[in-house]
Amino acid sequence: MSDILSQEEIEALMSSLGDSEPSYDAPAAPSGYTPSASPSPAFAAGPPGSTISYEVYDFRRPDKFSKEQLRTLQMLHETFARLASTSLSATLRTPVHMDLVQLEQVPYEEYLRMLNKSVFAVMSIPPLNGEAAFELEFDLLFVIFDRMLGGSGQTANRTTLTDVEIPLAQQVIERFFSSLRTAWEGVVVVNPRIESIETSAQFVQVAPPTDVVVSILFELRIGEARGAVSMCIPYMLLKPITAKLSSQKWFAGGGSRKASPRSRRSIESILSTASLDCSVELGSSTMSLSEFAVLQPGDVIRLDTKVKQEIPLRIHNRPKFLGRPARDGRKIVFSVTQPMDGA
Repeated sequence: MSDILSQEEIEALMSSLGDSEPSYDAPAAPSGYTPSASPSPAFAAGPPGSTISYEVYDFRRPDKFSKEQLRTLQMLHETFARLASTSLSATLRTPVHMDLVQLEQVPYEEYLRMLNKSVFAVMSIPPLNGEAAFELEFDLLFVIFDRMLGGSGQTANRTTLTDVEIPLAQQVIERFFSSLRTAWEGVVVVNPRIESIETSAQFVQVAPPTDVVVSILFELRIGEARGAVSMCIPYMLLKPITAKLSSQKWFAGGGSRKASPRSRRSIESILSTASLDCSVELGSSTMSLSEFAVLQPGDVIRLDTKVKQEIPLRIHNRPKFLGRPARDGRKIVFSVTQPMDGA
């Protein structure tokens, strides 16, 4: 017979102790004190005329972070979500939206129970000691692969990665890490890097099952596809910088100040690869439906623009510059002369 009680046996023992009557004599109530028939769950009886407040504490889920520290972590990872959205939009050439859904402190085993079929990156975050986990659902990852390789964003009904897909997954996750590095600069300069790629949660052991971790859940939308992205950061990894996790220190450290040189270079790098839809409006004309119906190749349509008049260059259908059409050998080009007023 085992000398260790199971959880069910412990709960049964505690329940039987709670139901039994105490065998000692209760102390006499203070003079002038009348006990309530149904004591309030938020207060305990104290000296006459006073109350002692208390709050429920679950020893199975101990709180390691204060509300202010959790709020700072929330602001930090909201910034990460915005940066990651911009970075992925430029890479995949399609609108990408990443939003923070939930941030809470939970036991590590509870975080693992919430996971779906996903790819996991076990990561280190130097100069902090320890490991954390980054999780991305398979459906989303295959959509990203398809967009990266020139497709329309189709997913695949698989829960494994081929030898070719593993380097692609590392490339995608490292792009997330670049945004994470920039978002964390206001608290501490870190250099997240991948230690291993796993496809099963049972091989991701970044903390003991009962240790407290910060579970951070995001929703990622890529075109019509949507899914979950999450991070798991153990308390012991963040413990050396908990003093910095306050809103005052975060803002003082650069959270609300102008971007650092590294941040500017990162933004410039992302923007430099963004594509713009440019069009030139030669002019306009008005005709009746009957005239339009009889148009033939070779017909000439008179426009309301003069030959030497400057015409607008439109960026995403918004007029931004004025210029003139010209020729460069056999090519038709547009020569910008000046920006438009109010553009």
